Amino acid sequence: MASGLADVLRILDLERIEVNIFRGSSPDDTVQRVFGGQVAGQALVAAGRTVPEDRRVHSLHAYFIRPGDPAVPIVYEVDRVRDGRSFTTRRVVAIQHGKPIFTLSASFHGSEPGLSHQSEMPEVAGPDELPPVEERLRAIFGELPQPNRRAFDMHPVGPLSWEVERDPGLRTTRNQVWLRTAEKLPDDPLLHVCLMTYASDVTLLDTTLLPHGRTFNGVQMASLDHAMWFHAPFRIDDWLLYAQETPFGGGGRGLARGEVFTAEGRLVCSVVQEGLIRPMRPSGDAERTG
Repeated sequence: MASGLADVLRILDLERIEVNIFRGSSPDDTVQRVFGGQVAGQALVAAGRTVPEDRRVHSLHAYFIRPGDPAVPIVYEVDRVRDGRSFTTRRVVAIQHGKPIFTLSASFHGSEPGLSHQSEMPEVAGPDELPPVEERLRAIFGELPQPNRRAFDMHPVGPLSWEVERDPGLRTTRNQVWLRTAEKLPDDPLLHVCLMTYASDVTLLDTTLLPHGRTFNGVQMASLDHAMWFHAPFRIDDWLLYAQETPFGGGGRGLARGEVFTAEGRLVCSVVQEGLIRPMRPSGDAERTG
C-alpha cells in the first residue's frame, strides 16, 4: 500500500482507552500544527465507533478552537447525546494539554425511503483526460520531494493557486478536482466516510485564494469551522468529483462550499467551510485581532 495512504489509515485507527474515550496520533511531528482534516476524520471515527453499524453518519458540524500539537497524542471524548428510534447524535471533544482544540457534533440515521432530488454534476473532463496534480506541480516547481507519499490520487480540473498567481487571467471562484485513494480499501462504510472527511479539507480553503491570485505563501490560513452532509453511500477508492466554489471572502475570512459526485453523476456529499485567510504584513507578521 502507498505509504501516504498507510499513514492516513494508521492515524484513523484510534486507540480505545475507555468506553467513550479514544486516543489518536499525528503522522508528522515536524510540522507546525495538526492538519484540520486529520482531527475531523479522527473525531468522526471516535463518534462512529459508539454507534450501531446500521446507522450511518448523515451530517457533521465542527469547530476548530486551537491549533493542534502534532508532537503529542489527541484525546477524543465522546458524549452519547441521544439514541433515538431513527437518529443517533454524538458530540466529540478533542483535547490536548488539558484544553479542547476541536469539537464535533455528528448525527447518524438509519436507511429509509423518501422524496429524492439532487444538483446536476458539472460537465468537466474525466480524470483520465487530466494530468495528476504532481505533474502540474512539477511543471511549476521542478522535481518534488517524496512524490509517491500521497494518500490520494488527485487530478485537478481547473488552475492551481500557483498557476493563478502567475497568470491573473486564470482567476476564478471555482475549484474542481477528481480524487480517490491511492489504493483500494476494505468494504467499511465508516472508513470511506472518514477518509472523505479527511480529504475534504485538503483543497477547500485554497479555493478562497483563487479569485485573488494568491497562494498560502504570505497568507495566514486556518480552518475555523467545517460542516458536511452525507447523502448516499460511496467508495472513496473510486473516482469522485469534488466541485468547490467560494461565494464570499472578506474581513479576514473566506467561505467555501463543495459538492462531491460519483463518476456516474450521483451527489453523495455536500461540504461548507469558513476559514481564516488573513494576509501577512510585509514584515511577515500577521495582522493581530483583538
